[in-house]
Amino acid sequence: MAGGQLNVLATLDQAKTQWYHFMAIVIAGMGFFTDAYDLFCISLVSKLLGRIYYTDPTQKNPGNLPPNLSAAVNGVALCGTLAGQLFFGWLGDKLGRKSVYGFTLILMVLCSIASGLSFGHTPNGVIATLCFFRFWLGFGIGGDYPLSATIMSEYANKKTRGAFIAAVFAMQGFGILFGTIVAIVVSAGFRNAYPAPSYETDARASLVPQADYAWRIILMFGTIPAALTYYWRMKMPETARYTALIARNTKKAAADMAKVMHKVIEEEEVVEQEEEVQRQVVGGDTWGLFSSQFLRRHGLHLLATTSTWFLLDIAFYSQNLFQKDIFSKVGWIPPAKTMNAIEELFRISRAQALIALCGTIPGYWFTVALIDVVGRFWIQIMGFAMMTVFMLALAAPYDHWTQPAHHTGFIVLYGLTFFFANFGPNSTTFIVPAEIFPARLRSTCHGISAAAGKAGAIVGAFGFLYAAQDPKKPDAGYTPGIGIRNTLFVLAGTNFLGTLMSLLVPESKGLSLEEISKENVDDDKEANV
Repeated sequence: MAGGQLNVLATLDQAKTQWYHFMAIVIAGMGFFTDAYDLFCISLVSKLLGRIYYTDPTQKNPGNLPPNLSAAVNGVALCGTLAGQLFFGWLGDKLGRKSVYGFTLILMVLCSIASGLSFGHTPNGVIATLCFFRFWLGFGIGGDYPLSATIMSEYANKKTRGAFIAAVFAMQGFGILFGTIVAIVVSAGFRNAYPAPSYETDARASLVPQADYAWRIILMFGTIPAALTYYWRMKMPETARYTALIARNTKKAAADMAKVMHKVIEEEEVVEQEEEVQRQVVGGDTWGLFSSQFLRRHGLHLLATTSTWFLLDIAFYSQNLFQKDIFSKVGWIPPAKTMNAIEELFRISRAQALIALCGTIPGYWFTVALIDVVGRFWIQIMGFAMMTVFMLALAAPYDHWTQPAHHTGFIVLYGLTFFFANFGPNSTTFIVPAEIFPARLRSTCHGISAAAGKAGAIVGAFGFLYAAQDPKKPDAGYTPGIGIRNTLFVLAGTNFLGTLMSLLVPESKGLSLEEISKENVDDDKEANV
């Protein structure tokens, strides 16, 4: 038997799009802008780190990070992110969304600066220090996932809620692009200020000492957008759903929302609904995440959100973190020995900027435009299916794409996999967990779902590096793998599994959060129906 929805929540659900909606998108979105910058900028500079700290001038080719260190540098922030998603997701339901929102941002700012100041007497010492700070940077980033998604879902109206949450997540695309732009500007500046020959011309002179500043500047630049939004995060009121349904203070919830919506919510209306609060939350408080009631109501939902996010991130992070290796293998970036260290950074950044601009960013904003029209379910199914198709189109005729005349075709298809990842499961796996679980478990369940995604990202970050090695001629220090072609087949398989698991994802388009989660249903009465 359903209870009536609280007046303040009904007011939020029916509210027209207002200035406070856009402010919330920008404030939460700038966190994701910073998250993406910090997570993916490491892929831009890891080749440079190998050149600076592990080059032997007597060798034919410039140095690379040793396999274990390359995996650590690329994946350690993801390990921190997974831990942060679980911890801050749980904490967001216990202490409130706003209470821990600012702390995650401070942690990101401090660790981003510290990453750029990594020190050590030996190359391994520098890399170890960098990995330490990037773990804690990832820990702060992890908190942004459940908190930003939950805050935006609880602020939004039900008509455009999907577009608002998608817009927050879409800032990730701009963060990736901004990282490539910063790397292009920094490398162009260093290239002009400190010209150097290619490695094959003069191995020692190809690496200027000042190159050690370039990667540090790029890593530290991510502090700027995060620091700029801290004040506004602290000014945001707690969400009405947390205040009313968990803290059980409808008067404060109404007062907070009246300020941001510039609309008076009548005092007598609030008082009349105090009993409604008790009916909606007291019965529900008797069961939690590990109860049979949760399993019955939301067990399949949690399986759907965790499995699809896990499968998606295996492919998504493999592609993002190791674009440079794929581009080198197909010949889109010249051999390392034909360039100096800064020139290689410039070429890698330019190639990744093109992919971000043409494939990544448009995909996000197609989701923003269409998610409340098409729905979450169909966009996710379509995205996974198209990613499967394009992965197969890259893998089956792989030898064809490696020929110089066909590089452009490879890049177009490769860019389309990013487009349909973002106009598809990369967006919807973020949105759905913020909508389908009850308020008191919403941040926790989103954190669990996101952590499953990061487990997939870790599989991608560590596994792809080794799997993609040529079975006959692996890179120095690596064991033979299955090759790029077979790795792309594996990624196509994970995307196909994602398509199947998406059949369990419920559609939440056009419904209030209470209707979706059945939060205003008395559990005991429902069980007896």
